[in-house]
Amino acid sequence: MGVFKRGRTWTIDFYDSNRNRVQLSSRSTRKADAEALLAIKQSEVARGVYKTPSKISFGEFSGKYMDYAKGNKRSWLRDEQMLKPLTAFLGKERQLREILPADIEGFKLHRRKEVSGSTVNRELALLKRMFNLANAWDDYLGSNPVKRVKFFQEINKGNRVLSAEEESRLLSFATPYIQDIVIFALNTGLRIGEVLALTWKSVDLENNLLTIFAQKTQKNREIPINNKTRRVLEYWALGRKSDFVFYNHETGNPFVDLDAGLELACRKAEIEGITWHRLRHTFTTRLLEKGADLVTVQQLLGHSTVTVTMRYAHPNLVSKRNAVTKLESFGDSLVTDCTEMQQSKSKLSPIITLTAASSYN
Repeated sequence: MGVFKRGRTWTIDFYDSNRNRVQLSSRSTRKADAEALLAIKQSEVARGVYKTPSKISFGEFSGKYMDYAKGNKRSWLRDEQMLKPLTAFLGKERQLREILPADIEGFKLHRRKEVSGSTVNRELALLKRMFNLANAWDDYLGSNPVKRVKFFQEINKGNRVLSAEEESRLLSFATPYIQDIVIFALNTGLRIGEVLALTWKSVDLENNLLTIFAQKTQKNREIPINNKTRRVLEYWALGRKSDFVFYNHETGNPFVDLDAGLELACRKAEIEGITWHRLRHTFTTRLLEKGADLVTVQQLLGHSTVTVTMRYAHPNLVSKRNAVTKLESFGDSLVTDCTEMQQSKSKLSPIITLTAASSYN
């Protein structure tokens, strides 16, 4: 019993209340940390509150987590997608208790070479949530290792929408299927998950309507098909080999994650801050700039309230200038014609004097 060094880290050695020998890594290179952990575990054994560490692999717990997610989360499919790079790097067979902050840091840096920092952050957030649940379910004991990993800094681009010039540049650098899905997203306002899950059963080309079931609201909504959307649909309908509208022509399977494809096109086009969700913001902003009312936009987006829709409305500088310009003619009829004898010059603004003079003449 005591502490000993195994590799670079210190391990503690003690007996539980059933006289079973237990060896646990302190996950520290400092002997003092291991001695402190040993004292804690011995105290737990003496008080009868010590719990034997569970032996469960990352792959086994991932399956357990997905069962939970499918029953409790509407966005479980996204979790399933994010688990793939985590599993590929950490390994299915690796014990959950053997995953250290250094391993997670390695995943973070490795993954950043493939996707954006914000995408890596979402994947780390999922891993952090999994460890919290593992702790609550007694599948993992100790502090959450993700807490000791610093997430990438994200710049808030809340008002970022795609301009017409950027759209043209983006399409010129995108692969054909990314081009089609960008055009489709900009003209329907669908979430990328809704786009990729769209089947031909939801497409009515005769009446130019899409019927979308929104996971978030658990309701159907109808989206009119405009000419640009129709051209994309007609192309993908040619020789189709899947019930899904958009699918990988090489495998016949639906697309799962196109973040990397969009990011690559944006990088080539030298466009920053645009994601699939920003295309949804762009759709909203363009509709409002063209005079669509908020209630109509709300229904197209499938939002529960207009307040939510307002967060998607990002008026640009041009629309702000046009709005302010409209005030220039306001109040012209309120200026009273008068002579210099009726008002003192000292009490008149030069602008009002010019306005009154112009109106008098």
